[in-house]
Amino acid sequence: MSKILIIEDEAPLAEGLAWSLRYEGFEALHAQNGDRGLELAQSSQPDLILLDLMLPGRSGIEICQELRGMGEAPIIMLTARGSESDKVMGLAMGADDYVTKPFSTPELIARIRAVLRRVRSRQGTEAAPVETLAYGPVRMNLVSRKVTVKGTPTELTRREFDLLEAFMSHPGRVFTRETLLSRVWGEAEFIDDRTVDVHVRWLRQKIEEEPGRPLLIQTVRNVGYRFGE
Repeated sequence: MSKILIIEDEAPLAEGLAWSLRYEGFEALHAQNGDRGLELAQSSQPDLILLDLMLPGRSGIEICQELRGMGEAPIIMLTARGSESDKVMGLAMGADDYVTKPFSTPELIARIRAVLRRVRSRQGTEAAPVETLAYGPVRMNLVSRKVTVKGTPTELTRREFDLLEAFMSHPGRVFTRETLLSRVWGEAEFIDDRTVDVHVRWLRQKIEEEPGRPLLIQTVRNVGYRFGE
């Protein structure tokens, strides 16, 4: 289990992000200012650090410099400032990646995984990543983002693909609409749970033999959806 340290003064954002990280199998720690972040970085030895650029007191740039002097944990900077000069400065100070707010939580988690893969590859500890998922007649390649149903290529939108990946990664699990919204759309987007219903309907039309009598994506009354058994 990789340990992620979040140094972010916006408590609701940090708490939502920590929840999403734990849901994805990470251990998440949170510090609301730079000094506390430095303490946790030294005591907990995180595998990766998410660092807000606009912190109260000392700036994220200054904290980034100190973190770089303490260890080799990769750093992804989070900031509402998206100018090229800000990005260059952050990367020059030792950040490994840069994400501008508001961001999609699934995209951020994908970047976290990518950075961790690069680090582990350099260290020679990278495990073989899961590249394909399969259930019944459906096959999906997570690298090429291609899906086939009974061997026939099926075009999915980005959201449909991410939704199907969530389902196929956890066959038999019941997902609430709120969980799917958080996982696929992220907390930064202002949408309601009807969006999930619409995308499930579209996805059924593409992967179910009889969309009106679905066998793969099943509705769990008053709760949400379950994929497979």
